[in-house]
Amino acid sequence: MRLGTAMSKLIAVSAIGLLTTIGSGAHSAEIKALITTALKTSIEDLAPQFERATGHKLRAAYGPSSTLVKRIVDGEDADFVIVGGDGIDQLIKQGKVIDGSGAKFARSMIGAAVAKGAPRPDISSAEAFKRALLAAKSVAYSDAAGGGASGVYLAKAFEKMGIAAALKAKAKLAAGGPDGLAGTFVAKGEAEIAMQPIPELMAVPGIDIVGPLPGDFQNVTIYAVGVPVYAAEPEAAQALSKFLTTPAAAAVFKAKGLDPT
Repeated sequence: MRLGTAMSKLIAVSAIGLLTTIGSGAHSAEIKALITTALKTSIEDLAPQFERATGHKLRAAYGPSSTLVKRIVDGEDADFVIVGGDGIDQLIKQGKVIDGSGAKFARSMIGAAVAKGAPRPDISSAEAFKRALLAAKSVAYSDAAGGGASGVYLAKAFEKMGIAAALKAKAKLAAGGPDGLAGTFVAKGEAEIAMQPIPELMAVPGIDIVGPLPGDFQNVTIYAVGVPVYAAEPEAAQALSKFLTTPAAAAVFKAKGLDPT
């Protein structure tokens, strides 16, 4: 047996043992979760493992972090939330999430992608990538109005660099959320370059990821979990939160373009 295979099995067995401990003595619960889009593919892979080990059921809805924060503030019922940036801190300050439940567990970078097999732009420096964007006939990125953190950040970066007007004229704006991925414009041949968090680019088939954006184009988003103060299943939510720090979860995050913290 190869070392890599043996190690993978050891991690899986260890994670199952931890989850059995986490879930022991607790009733089976349905966890209603609001989860930021960048974590969608990771959670879809991890949910079955968590459910088998604990008996709990995860029912997740996905969207941009700022939209999810607003939903919690507005009083939407939820047991568990994952958002990026300072979203959990905002919710704690407003008394919407249990103080102390906001563990940070992963982060992502903004990347660039092109159609599969297409020439790759030079992203070795901010100036090189700036030239590539200005030379491109069309570019895709998140609409800042949609609430996606990368769209808000890139809009400010473009203004700072003096290229906002030039890019706006040829922009394909992604709406955000699972059905608003910038990479789909590239996959369909409607844009030459797409920019979005790397996990969201990896969720789109038919594109090649060039790499993380350079210099001032880059913004690292850190993701944190929270348990709303009105959660119907706080113990099950805490079990899920602990599961996301296991080696098995970290391996999935890494494979999906995230860096475990």
